[in-house]
Amino acid sequence: MTIEENIVLVRRVYELLNRKELDKSYEYFAPEFVFHSPAGDWSLEQVKQADTSFYAAFPDMNVIIEDMVAEEDKVFVRVNYRGTHQGEFMGIAPTGNTLDITNANLFRIAAGKFVEGWNVTDIRLIQQLGAIPTQL
Repeated sequence: MTIEENIVLVRRVYELLNRKELDKSYEYFAPEFVFHSPAGDWSLEQVKQADTSFYAAFPDMNVIIEDMVAEEDKVFVRVNYRGTHQGEFMGIAPTGNTLDITNANLFRIAAGKFVEGWNVTDIRLIQQLGAIPTQL
């Protein structure tokens, strides 16, 4: 795939997430997909479980692509997540707090599928839910 096709693919997946079409978004992931998260390496099944939990806790979640850079088979994307904490998340009862965080993701794409991903999560995710202080 070309760099431009990879960019279109990443945009398409984020559009599906915004429409809450999670199952449709997974069609663009290879079965052997590995996601390197701050919590460790996750399989595609683990990503699906985490996404289901995340979108249940933040049902009005909207993802905005802030920046995207692509080179060869990799696409870097900086995204902003905004939503309301309406369901349990990571053992935290719903707070009604607004979540407004930025994540950085790097994806490796092969044959039109995501095969590997890396993530840096904004610590404000937990701060905005009141689980840790906003000033350390």
